[in-house]
Amino acid sequence: MDQYTLNLLVVGATFALYIGIAIWARAGSTSEFYAASRGVHPVTNGMATAADWMSAASFISMAGLLAFGGYGASSFLMGWTGGYVLLALLLAPYLRKFGKFTVPEFIGDRFYSPTARMVAVICLIVASVTYVIGQMTGVGVAFSRFLEVEVSTGLFIGAAVVFMYAVLGGMKGITYTQVAQYVVLITAYTIPAIFISLQLTGNPIPGLGLFGDHTASGQPLLERLDQVVQDLGFAAYTVQDGTPSAVINMTLFTFSLMIGTAGLPHVIIRFFTVPRVADARWSAGWALVFIALLYLTAPAVGAMARLNIMDTLWPNGVQGEAMAIEEAPDWMETWATTGLLGWEDKNGDGRIQYYNDANADMQAVAAERGWQGNELTNFNRDILVLANPEIAQLPGWVIALVAAGGLAAALSTAAGLLLAISSAISHDLIKGQLNPGISEKGELLAARISMAVAIGVATYLGLNPPGFAAQTVALAFGLAAASIFPALMMGIFSTRINNKGAVAGMLAGLVFTLVYIFLHKGWFFIPDTNSFPDTISGSLLGIQSTAIGSVGALINFAVAYFVSNATEDTPQEIKDLVESVRIPRGAGAAVDH
Repeated sequence: MDQYTLNLLVVGATFALYIGIAIWARAGSTSEFYAASRGVHPVTNGMATAADWMSAASFISMAGLLAFGGYGASSFLMGWTGGYVLLALLLAPYLRKFGKFTVPEFIGDRFYSPTARMVAVICLIVASVTYVIGQMTGVGVAFSRFLEVEVSTGLFIGAAVVFMYAVLGGMKGITYTQVAQYVVLITAYTIPAIFISLQLTGNPIPGLGLFGDHTASGQPLLERLDQVVQDLGFAAYTVQDGTPSAVINMTLFTFSLMIGTAGLPHVIIRFFTVPRVADARWSAGWALVFIALLYLTAPAVGAMARLNIMDTLWPNGVQGEAMAIEEAPDWMETWATTGLLGWEDKNGDGRIQYYNDANADMQAVAAERGWQGNELTNFNRDILVLANPEIAQLPGWVIALVAAGGLAAALSTAAGLLLAISSAISHDLIKGQLNPGISEKGELLAARISMAVAIGVATYLGLNPPGFAAQTVALAFGLAAASIFPALMMGIFSTRINNKGAVAGMLAGLVFTLVYIFLHKGWFFIPDTNSFPDTISGSLLGIQSTAIGSVGALINFAVAYFVSNATEDTPQEIKDLVESVRIPRGAGAAVDH
């Protein structure tokens, strides 16, 4: 059986499974659509939460960033994992105890203000739409290679699958679909990693193989990788860039990812699906276990893939000759057809010289050998995990499984994000503001229509993403960090922050972060040229756009504090409500308001 047919069979079987689960778990009420009737078991919810949280950025993009960014890219690991711990300890149990369906509903009731609820809806939609763009990007990358279609066609297919099971099943269908998707994605991620670890180190556990010896050279694997990349003029893989701006950006970026993770609504609403507050805590613990299975493997996947690529392009080491173009392996040829990998023989010697042509030492080597610059002109980071089995020459069924896993990761998170968006529109905007008397049947219809529209918008924006999947997702985390997380923290742990302070803080954090991202990325519109420039227009103290969410969060906290202290005190009944949510009174059933 050829690889294309095998890919179709495996991916098609998983899609059939997802749609079948959605039909079985079809939501028949708003309670089922928004919160699965609060009847999900903690272990089941933990697995679904892990799938919801481990998006295309985790599965497809993170290892690629680790492979080419080395130590500096470890911010993704530290930020996302640390943020989940913050969410589990500081937010999830209290929000479940409050007993609402959505994050904006909590903010609206806690800050006793319809305006606060609407601002929270805006913040949620901005962050979630940005996040879902990254997921649709991952869907397009996976489809374009494994089903051999255009990226746009892949996006449309993925959108159709999400539409069928998310719109039909709501939270109930999404929950059980995500359980299946977690099984698919973790299996698809770990099996190739085990094979590759055995090939390179003889150790079947990738995390241990990473710190073991490289079989071919006898050197420690990471020492071997450092040597290879430094020979080609790149920075050592395991060494941090010690310049002040790099340290500041890494610190702020890690912090932004942490608090952004804790503020993302599509993960928070998962804790509304369990029966009791104690179950929310257990769900958080189980999810951390399921997440750790992938996150303890990702550093090994990135490092081993980078070494495999170096050995492919320089089969005899940098002192020998680069790979001849006619000897390019099949995986390079097939990925080149997608437009996500490319090379150019600049000096006409029939080989692909891959090196850091900005490095002064390598420029001298290049001049001596007649090289005309780096000839691997395009290597999209998002392809690395998907191409890994082909690079390591693993069996065809492993390649097909990885394709299904990448799609599962992207689709699971996309569904959760789209549910958060549709819930905010149907429950918080339509029922909460525009039409409070809407029937349950009408609200359920509005939720499904809202999700369908959100899928269409996400697909359209996914056609032209602002960066790699993980980079786009990082922007979403920054927006959530600057707008939603401070409001939730102050809402739970401070009785002094009032409605005016909360609204002012959210708006200040969101507007500052959005404007900075647009200015830093060069997305602002220039009327005279009728275009959007591609160049970076400047930065504040060298802070990157992906790290600015930390500063936005500090602005949110500061504005909320000063405005609250300059205006009237919080009503006593709201203070009592906050105390009842925050102070433990057993782990019994939460009260649904």
